[in-house]
Amino acid sequence: MMRSKLFLYHLIVYGGSVVISTLGAQIIEMPADVLRDKIRGGLLGQMIGNLNGIPHEMDYIEQPGNVKEYIPSLPDGARTDDDTDFEWVYIYVMQQENQIFLSSQRLTELWKDRINRGIWCSNRYSRHLMNLGFQPPQTSMFALNPWADFNISGQFICETFGLLAPAMPQTASRIGLNYTRITIDMEPAQTTQLFCTMIATAFITDNMENILAAGTASLDSSSLIRQIIDDVQSWHKKHPDDWLATRRLVKEKYTRFNGGMRDKNGFELNTASTIAALLYGEGDFSKTLMTAFNFGWDADNTAATAGTILGVIKGHRWMMSQGWIIVDRYKNTKRENMPDDETITSFADRIIDLSEKVIIANGGQRVIIDGIPIYQIFQQKPGNIQKLPNIQDQITKLKKKFGKEVELHIQNSNEKQELARSAYLAICLEMATPLQEKYPERWAMSLEALSEYWRVMQNIFYDDEIPAILPLRKKALAAGLKKPAAKRAVW
Repeated sequence: MMRSKLFLYHLIVYGGSVVISTLGAQIIEMPADVLRDKIRGGLLGQMIGNLNGIPHEMDYIEQPGNVKEYIPSLPDGARTDDDTDFEWVYIYVMQQENQIFLSSQRLTELWKDRINRGIWCSNRYSRHLMNLGFQPPQTSMFALNPWADFNISGQFICETFGLLAPAMPQTASRIGLNYTRITIDMEPAQTTQLFCTMIATAFITDNMENILAAGTASLDSSSLIRQIIDDVQSWHKKHPDDWLATRRLVKEKYTRFNGGMRDKNGFELNTASTIAALLYGEGDFSKTLMTAFNFGWDADNTAATAGTILGVIKGHRWMMSQGWIIVDRYKNTKRENMPDDETITSFADRIIDLSEKVIIANGGQRVIIDGIPIYQIFQQKPGNIQKLPNIQDQITKLKKKFGKEVELHIQNSNEKQELARSAYLAICLEMATPLQEKYPERWAMSLEALSEYWRVMQNIFYDDEIPAILPLRKKALAAGLKKPAAKRAVW
């Protein structure tokens, strides 16, 4: 049972910071066992949606799926997959180092040390930019990473951070952005805020309209995702018993790249699918995930996000009472220098431990009332934390930040990484031609250095399915960079 009450004035000093609530600030009182149950439920729901969704991933593009019966299960336990294991690395180190916001330098170190296999799309591109010496959030900027304006990494690497901040959607968004802005930008960063907010809100209501309204309030006013949510809600109202009609309307309006990767792995179709699954699922866990499977596209992603929200609402105890076959295992199959013997429960308990720190850092506290441990949480209103960037402004700022450094390195440096990074920046920021004309021999050395970063070269010249790579490739060729002779596997 949870209670909320209004405080006229409240002052807490924690870690050197002062948090003040003024007239009308609302405190949520949540028993510790309820918080634990909801966090465990959210993580389990995420893992079920992810792993049960993999058999349907990318299978239903032109036509929807036809799954008619579905019983959630993890008979072999869970395993590392990119929908959950990026967050696992972060959560593990956040807990070890007692730090909620890991620094750019620390995140880069972690990626190089632990995240090298089982990575695709914008994540893979960001990892290879790190080899050139870039750090987040530069690795996520669309001016430098051509996947970053559409990839769904903003969604499937955010859910766990919603679990960290119950009833605190703005805090959830800030934490989520710290970790998704390693790989994505633009609208995908809005999806981080959308789903972190919805998950944080699910701790205090099971009303899906209210959860969606909170999510919408977290978006930039000009975000396309607002229109996507409005469309899906409108189509659901018109066709409340016909998800196929809504799926057809979603496909007709938001398939914009002839069904290529930009559609399959883009935020538009997959965000719409997640919202539709939550609406047509009508609060039923199995029906929600089955709808996500049938909507198709990147179905394991949409099912994982929807499963997190329903898992928070239902709670772990309810889920385990359903008779589903769930083995408490989280097997490490991909992440270097991480435990081999984690369980779903121990992963969740790490989140629970960190959640208490987040609650206290935001003015809340853990108290004992009538012998029961209670968390008093300062409830936050949902709101937009990061607005949509303007790409031209981004390019201008990057030129201002790196322009002199790029020219200096090309003119004088003998460090291969500095030369390679400078050549890449010059190509992306349209600085190559004057540098090539001014320092022809040094420019040739810089291109040679860049060519030795063969994974970056493979990304530039062989990622044919993403539209933004084509202008980058054209600029690279014009600058004198030569296409590698053959395509190679990058991990």
